[in-house]
Amino acid sequence: MEILAGFTALQIGAAVLATFVSAFVRGLAGFGMAILLVPILALALTPIEAVLLTNVLAFLIGFSEIRTILREAEQSALVIGALVLVATAPGLIALAATPENLARFLIALVALSAFGAILLPQRAAAQPGPFATGAVGISSGLLTGFAGMPGPPVVPYYVGRSIPRITAKASMLLIFTIAAFAGLGSGVAIGVMEWRLLVFGLLLFPAVLIGNWLGAKAFGKVSDGLWRGFVAFTLAAAALAALAKLLQS
Repeated sequence: MEILAGFTALQIGAAVLATFVSAFVRGLAGFGMAILLVPILALALTPIEAVLLTNVLAFLIGFSEIRTILREAEQSALVIGALVLVATAPGLIALAATPENLARFLIALVALSAFGAILLPQRAAAQPGPFATGAVGISSGLLTGFAGMPGPPVVPYYVGRSIPRITAKASMLLIFTIAAFAGLGSGVAIGVMEWRLLVFGLLLFPAVLIGNWLGAKAFGKVSDGLWRGFVAFTLAAAALAALAKLLQS
């Protein structure tokens, strides 16, 4: 297709494999697609292309599950999601103004930060106060725009509390769907969203559906403790991959 003429066969193949694996992780963990996918795509595409393409995929899969997500999510997810809508555009503007190598470096640091945050001791189930919730929403929005990764503040907010994993997963997915919508809208608004990224995302979407379906089936078969362990392992893997890339540069 002419609209994909700017992408090489290697880029497309890497994107398909990375998309499938990251979607499986999303289906099982409730997060991880952006944390895993953006750094990989950013090695072959420009950082802003990687962020926007990931937002296309995240929005499509989130929208397909929206009824279930809304039913099971905690009310705080709507508050955080609203703040993400406000803060995403400034983050994307900053990304567009940042040199590509520096952007790749900063995106890798974001992936590392997520693992550090999850190591904090687990807290009680009570919802944090307005200040903490607001800080999570604003920082998640900024990271959505700059790195395509709303997860680093959001994952510890939910997984770090003693709440049912179904609630934690649905709450994260609701925020990530809103974040993806905000990222795409901001990309259109500032003139960096290209039609070929939308088409590329639609072509990759079957890999997302299959990977997410397999991950969701696995989610229903694991215990709460095993699920939380997989969350930590996923963040550790992303952190190690990001660190390896930093050491090579």
